[in-house]
Amino acid sequence: MTGTIDLNVDGGESLGRWRLGADEALAPLVSSLNVACGWHAGDAGTMAASVRLAKHHGLALGSHPGFPDLIGFGRREMAFSPDDAAQAVLYQTGALRAFADQQGVALAHVKAHGSLYGLLMRDDNVSDAVADAIGEMDSTLIQFLPAGHAADRQRRRGHRVAAEAFADLEYADDGRIVIDPENRRRDPEWCAEQVQAILGGHVRTADGSVMPIQADTVCLHSDRPGAEANAHAVTRTVAALGIAVRPPSP
Repeated sequence: MTGTIDLNVDGGESLGRWRLGADEALAPLVSSLNVACGWHAGDAGTMAASVRLAKHHGLALGSHPGFPDLIGFGRREMAFSPDDAAQAVLYQTGALRAFADQQGVALAHVKAHGSLYGLLMRDDNVSDAVADAIGEMDSTLIQFLPAGHAADRQRRRGHRVAAEAFADLEYADDGRIVIDPENRRRDPEWCAEQVQAILGGHVRTADGSVMPIQADTVCLHSDRPGAEANAHAVTRTVAALGIAVRPPSP
């Protein structure tokens, strides 16, 4: 097996004196960093520090916009119209871009967080509005979308898309990712085996069936307990397969 894969991290989720995630430990192991923009997590200081971290390690920098839900960490459903969702993504991405511009770092991609990400999977009208807004803001930005219908749809509509799969989340039999509300520690070897399967074009769902998948980028969550061990197991497996870790190039 040869080729490349992007490994991305959802990070920048600390808030004030409250620290969350293993961003510094994961940064040398991955190729992209998605930074929370203050609505579901993060704050101005964390955003600035996250841009510095991405710059130091040469990571592709992306915004990670979510619902305005600090208490629920952006994982609770909200009734957002297509315009609501598009404006929320632009507002948060613009905030991160200000910090990136100040430090001379290019913004490379946009990846929605939590329940907003789930809304993009379920509602084509919302997905279209968000993709169009991102494209109008900057046509070079890549949108990270779940591998399958959402990614395929926006790619057909002419947008720059990286299809995403997950190293540390299970998949339901209908293809949805399964969010663990307790954010429990995941066996690193389980993560490595899942990524190996993804790189082979399939993933095993929670009920044991095999689902085809084609991914350009694979996500690791910085806030999951044991995140550093998970990342090391994944990168060892990727290296053993002869695959280079690089930012996506749609």
